[in-house]
Amino acid sequence: MPRQAELETSAAAEGTICWPFDAGAIESRTIRKLQLRLLPFLFVLYVISFVDRINIGFAALTMNKELAMTSQQFGFAAGVFFFGYCLFEVPSNLLLHKIGARIWIARILITWGILAALTGFVHTVHHLYVLRFLLGLAEAGYFPGIVLYLTYWFRHREQARALALFMTALPVTSIVGAPISGLILDHAHWLGVSSWRWLLVLEGLPAVLFGVLTYFVLPNRPADAKFLTSEEKEWLSASLLREERNKLERHHYSVGQALLNPRVLCLGVIELGIVTCSYTLNFWAPQLIKSLSNQYSNTAVGLLVMIPYVVGTVVMVLVSRSSDRNLERRYHAGIPVMLGGIGLLLMGVFHSPVAIVALLSLLAIGAYSWCAPFFALPCEFLTGSAVAAGVALINSIGNIGGFAGPYAIGVVSGWTGGIYGAFALLGLPMLLSATGLLLLPKNARASRVVRNHPVGLRHCAGVARGTGVSE
Repeated sequence: MPRQAELETSAAAEGTICWPFDAGAIESRTIRKLQLRLLPFLFVLYVISFVDRINIGFAALTMNKELAMTSQQFGFAAGVFFFGYCLFEVPSNLLLHKIGARIWIARILITWGILAALTGFVHTVHHLYVLRFLLGLAEAGYFPGIVLYLTYWFRHREQARALALFMTALPVTSIVGAPISGLILDHAHWLGVSSWRWLLVLEGLPAVLFGVLTYFVLPNRPADAKFLTSEEKEWLSASLLREERNKLERHHYSVGQALLNPRVLCLGVIELGIVTCSYTLNFWAPQLIKSLSNQYSNTAVGLLVMIPYVVGTVVMVLVSRSSDRNLERRYHAGIPVMLGGIGLLLMGVFHSPVAIVALLSLLAIGAYSWCAPFFALPCEFLTGSAVAAGVALINSIGNIGGFAGPYAIGVVSGWTGGIYGAFALLGLPMLLSATGLLLLPKNARASRVVRNHPVGLRHCAGVARGTGVSE
């Protein structure tokens, strides 16, 4: 047998694939292209998504008075979004896996953009309830769909960082959106229409425009990517296939098994505790800041709300990079969540503007830094449509907290006449979720990836140079 054939057979037996080029060079080049071509566009889409989900928090500064809404009614209106969102999460993600991301994500964007803009035309509280429910139904599956979509392009060792770069859109939405929302509320009174209505209409239209753009520019799979060379496509497909086979060798989960898997259900309950608390930041922070002084304009409130999100963004990126570098997920998700829970608890004690902004910054760290390492966890043991179903179910269970938290704030603040005690109360489920994350059993997969992957790369690099030996 010729020497080259012997090497190829040996590489195949070891689970590695050898290429007639430098594997290390093509790896770094391909990953860099994916990060530059996919993540910025997905980032912009998520900014648009999150603006339409949470801008009701700023609209409330003037909307509540015009619609004669109580704090309890506002909490329900903010949270009813998640009823529709949770109902359609799993079917939506399975449809994305079957139909393709390009068509399905475009559909999600266009329908939610239309409904978000229509929310600016409501005239009663009950109209608002209906539009918020339909908005959640339309947007269902978007976030877990993107998590699934990224698994089509990035290996497990790059997933947390890719997710974090995409999910920095969450705090960046408020960094950019909070001041803009404040300015719109203070200055947009055109045609005799209330500024909060202009806020909802203007921030809903970009979703429609980008939905149309998504249909034309978003590739479904690596094979459709015109920005990759044939060699890069082959390397990426082979690398992802190897990871998929490794997971299938340990256990193959069907969609039904994924939905009933104890680890999936456990992760869903953990996310429920976190989301119950984290959405209070998005929906109630503007009103909390406004309550500190009646001298604050809406623009000033927007600028102060921006500060915690800047802190959350920086820490989120650092945590995700550390998580990928060490291939550790539990502590990188659990410790930030614990900090967020502590920040919430202390809001029952400290009420000065400086202290509240500092504690909201702790909450922002907990609300965002957990996401990327957390959603890398189900991708360690699920594959294909099981990933689609499992991630969607985890997010469905978790987003029940998107209703529970804001509504609880409204109810408790109505009872007590203030929202500080309500914020402190929600620190408890966040701390329980942090404890659950820290106590999760360690997955042995990460250590195997670290141990096996460099060997394959060195072996292939040796063949590429014609030495036929590992370095």
